[in-house]
Amino acid sequence: MKILVTGGAGFIGSAVIRSALTLGHSIINVDSLTYAANLQSIKVFSENPNFSFEKHNICDAEAMAAIFKKHQPDCVLHLAAESHVDRSIDGPRDFMETNVLGTFTLLEAARYYFETLDDSRQSRFKFHHVSTDEVFGDLELTDPAFTESSPYDPSSPYSASKAASDHLVRAWGRTYGLPIIITNCSNNYGPYQFPEKLIPVVILKALYGQAIPIYGTGENIRDWLHVDDHARALLLVLTSGKIGETYNIGGDNERTNLDIAKTICQIMDTHMDNGFEHERLIEFVTDRPGHDRRYAINANKIQQDLGWTPSLNFNAGFEQTVTWYLENQAWWQPLINADKFGHRLGLKVTS
Repeated sequence: MKILVTGGAGFIGSAVIRSALTLGHSIINVDSLTYAANLQSIKVFSENPNFSFEKHNICDAEAMAAIFKKHQPDCVLHLAAESHVDRSIDGPRDFMETNVLGTFTLLEAARYYFETLDDSRQSRFKFHHVSTDEVFGDLELTDPAFTESSPYDPSSPYSASKAASDHLVRAWGRTYGLPIIITNCSNNYGPYQFPEKLIPVVILKALYGQAIPIYGTGENIRDWLHVDDHARALLLVLTSGKIGETYNIGGDNERTNLDIAKTICQIMDTHMDNGFEHERLIEFVTDRPGHDRRYAINANKIQQDLGWTPSLNFNAGFEQTVTWYLENQAWWQPLINADKFGHRLGLKVTS
């Protein structure tokens, strides 16, 4: 297929492109290259005849319409989004513009393009919107995991903006007949993740022997999914998922943030002999406002309907991830040199 991928220079997007090109798909990557995008993540694709890159913002309606007309994609995989909760607390406007207005703009471009296709191409077209488990809000320790029918209850500006975009996608499917699919995933980890998220922060802080910040008591629980498993699931849904359906994608791997930090520190101990255990670098800091206690994904539907299951277990996935960061300093070092690492965000609260 010829797939229009938005946000392909980001963490999950670049993993999807790597997987898609390996499977023989053609890719049109649309990315405005915000701070979290990295051209180094897609540099390896630049000579591939099945890859093309369009540097545009998804909020630019004229540019989106032109891209659909020029490239004539068979489907859309919409990943472009502002995604860091702490940044959404400090500056929610960017999240509303990209995640809500950007999704609206892309939906409209896709709708008008879809209406120009003949019956055969319309029957194959899909608009796959990639979302998050955070739209479902918070779980208590004894609550069952989120299912596709869980009510929406977002807690942060980020999750609220993603919830809004999910609703837009469903509305365009129901009102205009756009063939849509939505996936909601749990927390991703793996190579090429921008060093503001928990796991790369812990790895690089441990590497530099700096304090490892853990919010609150570190008891907040997340379900962790390796990005390559997520990419594989997204492409499976795109090719085999049922129009109008939602699929939850999870790693079946709930861990507290403190457990994650300790696990990474133990792996770092085996790679670096600094004369001390890296776990002693862990430091508890002021919690994030509105910090959700627990997320958990029930992925039975995608497993039963499409046959997908995670392939990387927790220990192998985290060992691989730590090793990648230690061996690929050339990728993340410029981000630190550009002063994009280690600064606390998400403490601004309006009185």
